[in-house]
Amino acid sequence: MALTRKEKVQAEIIKAKDKLAEQQAKIKELESKHNELENMEIVDVVRGLNIPLDNLAEVLQTLRNNPIARPNQPSSKQARPTQEITEKKEDETE
Repeated sequence: MALTRKEKVQAEIIKAKDKLAEQQAKIKELESKHNELENMEIVDVVRGLNIPLDNLAEVLQTLRNNPIARPNQPSSKQARPTQEITEKKEDETE
C-alpha cells in the first residue's frame, strides 16, 4: 500500500522532530561540558592566587565591593592621570 502525500509529510515531521530532539540533547550536553570547563578554569585561577580557604570569601567580597581592586577593569581613578597628562601636554603646546 502506497503512502499518501499526507502520510509522507507526517513521516517527515516525525523524522524532523527526532533530529531536533537529538540536537537539543547534544546542545544540553555541550552546555554542561562548557560550564564544567569554565568552573575548572575559575578553580585554577583561585588556586593560583594561593589564598587560604578561610580568607577566600572575604577576598572575593572585597573585590566585589571595590571596583578599583578588580584586575583588567580601568576605574575612573585610573583614567584620570592619563587625562591630566593629556591636558598638561595641550597646555604646554599652547
